[in-house]
Amino acid sequence: MRYLHAMVRVRDLDASLRFFRDALGLVETRRRDYPQGRFTLVYLGAPDNPAAEVELTYNYDDEDYGSARNFGHLAFAVDDIYAACERLQQHGVIINRPPRDGRMAFVRSPDQISIELLQNGDALPPREPWASLPNIGAW
Repeated sequence: MRYLHAMVRVRDLDASLRFFRDALGLVETRRRDYPQGRFTLVYLGAPDNPAAEVELTYNYDDEDYGSARNFGHLAFAVDDIYAACERLQQHGVIINRPPRDGRMAFVRSPDQISIELLQNGDALPPREPWASLPNIGAW
């Protein structure tokens, strides 16, 4: 058995690409448009492991997917959790659970999908401003 991908439905493909590709740093590995089926699939992978993909499914017709909380979350290992959170903030992303412990943070995609960021290897030493920041909202 081999892991293929996790699929998430997105309401705004451009906003989702700005989040997953531009802010989070994933790379687009392939894209398939199905105008007859009225949807587009965009596959994204981590730069160092592009085979483990996230599939963004964009349906052309508007549909209410709810809060997406029942999905759980996607998790990504990062080389520097503080730098990753700073990059996300520069793209206007709210850090819902700051990396106070130098190990873990949570953010949300434009479709409210929880994204967990985990420090590769050992936790980094706690540092400001992260150590003092409160949680914001839910993740």
